[in-house]
Amino acid sequence: MRRILLVYSLFSFFISPILAQKPVGEIPLPIAKMPKNIVLLIGDGMGTSQIYAGMVANGNILQLERFSFVGFSKTSSYDNLITDSGAGATALSIGKKTYNGAIGVAGDTVVYETILESAKAAGKATGMVATCAITHATPASFVAHQPDRNLSEAIAEDIAKAKVDLLIGGGLQYFEERKDGRNLVAVMEESGIRVVRTEADLFGITTLPFAALLWDKHPAPKHEGRNDILPRATYLALEKLAENEAGFFLMVEGSQIDWGGHDNNTDYIVQEMMDFDQAIGVAVDFAERNKETLVIVTADHETGGFSINGGDLSKKTVSGKFTTGGHTAVMVPVFAFGPGAEAFSGIMDNTQLYEKMMQALDLNRKKSAVNWKDKAKF
Repeated sequence: MRRILLVYSLFSFFISPILAQKPVGEIPLPIAKMPKNIVLLIGDGMGTSQIYAGMVANGNILQLERFSFVGFSKTSSYDNLITDSGAGATALSIGKKTYNGAIGVAGDTVVYETILESAKAAGKATGMVATCAITHATPASFVAHQPDRNLSEAIAEDIAKAKVDLLIGGGLQYFEERKDGRNLVAVMEESGIRVVRTEADLFGITTLPFAALLWDKHPAPKHEGRNDILPRATYLALEKLAENEAGFFLMVEGSQIDWGGHDNNTDYIVQEMMDFDQAIGVAVDFAERNKETLVIVTADHETGGFSINGGDLSKKTVSGKFTTGGHTAVMVPVFAFGPGAEAFSGIMDNTQLYEKMMQALDLNRKKSAVNWKDKAKF
């Protein structure tokens, strides 16, 4: 017994201070092979109950079951246990906690380069696909820098200036029908970005860069008639971005899982979850062929306090209950597939996903620029 106590004491004396002084994000990643590409798929509002509801309705199987490495992400924002999408996505995009409603700025309103911008600076192709306005909080947080997520026209201007290689989503009105009278579509086209407004034109595109602004604001929910644009757009994005020999970074959002949670609508959640899972399958298929692509699936937060209190596997039905019409503070899942996936298992803070992705792509982080009070950007 004395020997055991001695060993424990020595461990505590020598090892515990080391662990206390070494934040998890600074520990070298256990990556045997580095990826050239990253596909980050964000299920907005997607918790474990949302996933299992979609699984039951899909015959008790989802593409997510192909992932071997699984973890959990803690989602609290800078000053609130419960995050919004702006703060949640910004934590993923710049690796900093921020206040709810912020877009691409830290909690002190200082601007930081996003991982998408770092990838672009490193010569990689970049893209975003979403089933909402491309100016909405989650996609905006990867390419814009604004103190308030509701500044849609200012966010659109940031996006127009960013020259992302590929954009697919809604929000055309914030580029064309602006209060300031400017036509940002014309600005983008003058800079060499082809802008299309229909799916027919989108799937006829052969070269980058392009922006497909397919809806004035948001597309319809899946259960109200939206087609399979998300998995098809994800396939197109991967095929086009892969033409860049230096690699790429692609963010894909299943935007409306969140909206089903806000509506306390189980069928809304189920349909959006299954649609998002099809896009996940497209990404994993690509990664299996490509061998150089890391696929990460996570959420910015959970929405609705959704639980499953009944259903029938044989009938593919689910009965759900909700605790709120807003977000909750529960941890959300993280799935990883491909080279570097082993670094994404376990429990981590949402900011650590950024650090792990930056390390996986060997991107040098650009430090902060200036405060918003100076009205300057990096």
